[in-house]
Amino acid sequence: MGFDLRQVVAGILTITMFVMLIHMIKRDHFDSIQDNKFPGSTEDVAYESVRIDTTHVRKNIGLWKGDADELKPCWVKPSGDEVEQTEGFVTFSLTNGPEYHISQIADAVLVARSLGATLVIPDIRGSQPGDKRNFEDIYDIDVFTKSMEGVVKVVKDLPSEVTTKTIAAVKVPNRVTEDYIARHVEPIYRSKGNVRLATYFPSINMKKSGKKGDTDSIACLAMYGSLELQPEMHDVVDSMVERLRTLSRKSDGQFIAVDLRVEMLNKKGCQGNDGSEGEKSCFNAQEIAVFLRKIGIDKDTTIYVTQSRWDDSLDSLKDLFPKTYTKESIMPADKKAKFLDSQDSELENVIDFYISTESDVFVPAISGLLYANVAGKRIGSGKTQILVPSEISGSSASATSFLSPYISKKNHFAYSCYC
Repeated sequence: MGFDLRQVVAGILTITMFVMLIHMIKRDHFDSIQDNKFPGSTEDVAYESVRIDTTHVRKNIGLWKGDADELKPCWVKPSGDEVEQTEGFVTFSLTNGPEYHISQIADAVLVARSLGATLVIPDIRGSQPGDKRNFEDIYDIDVFTKSMEGVVKVVKDLPSEVTTKTIAAVKVPNRVTEDYIARHVEPIYRSKGNVRLATYFPSINMKKSGKKGDTDSIACLAMYGSLELQPEMHDVVDSMVERLRTLSRKSDGQFIAVDLRVEMLNKKGCQGNDGSEGEKSCFNAQEIAVFLRKIGIDKDTTIYVTQSRWDDSLDSLKDLFPKTYTKESIMPADKKAKFLDSQDSELENVIDFYISTESDVFVPAISGLLYANVAGKRIGSGKTQILVPSEISGSSASATSFLSPYISKKNHFAYSCYC
């Protein structure tokens, strides 16, 4: 019996499209995980069964050819004349690390703008009780204040006559809307005269909305145009990035940052698969190592891992990629006492976040807000090489198949801010 060549070709194309669809579904699932859940798996991968393609990454994939064109901010700074100034104040704190700070700033600015209230420069709270610092310990206060000119009135401290009795605590969801403010915040503000905001995160959705309005412009400005590291913090990050590039001579100074924190993998949500589909949203060091090699990353590639100090579980990553480093091995010696040995997790998180935005390739081993907001920062600077890990059944795969949907579909909120 003869074969119809057209039927054979059609069958091959159908199978190829099916495989591509599976990869797309997996990546979308990774981006849709809720902020308060960290599902995943820590199943071991047998190295002996992995056949590695040793082709150098720069020849195998196009990720080392340079960044995309840097985009320009395309939001319009609103006029201060559009809002009637009131006498009250909006206060808040930055909490949980820089990936949260970006969203908290945006929500507070939008609330203050909608109410016509004065925004008080926030303090910064760490994870431990009593762990508190000033805004200027991490961020450039002059840059922030200047960025808010004409948008909201900003003061460094509350007036002495304003007491805690006249400040009402209000919770607002991340990416708060004007309608929500009008319904749930403004009546309390009118009654009490002042409000203290606490942003909660019902999800980590950073996809852009269907329509663009003034609130998007304010959020864009707050998220991407108001927060800049203060000089010392900036210098520490720059020196560590430069050190990583020096260690990457064989890859033309280019390196990969992997957000992989052992303490997160040990959380309950990362101990199993998520839901009935069994899709993973947490990957351990061994799984990341195999993923990187299967997509053609060369063994001499320099890798930065956000884990603060070396953990034995990272050995499996270093076995395949000997040039794997944590911050303790690349931080300038004269900065370790302040930024590492002090056990100050807030400062360490800031370093991780900004190195992740500067790396040539970013790989989020854990789905969460850090991934989402690092992606936003990278989009603005043209660093769109973000690879979402996945289990690969064969011996090799194309790296471009694992490009973040935030990039491949251009559906991240940042694409509303840059053009």
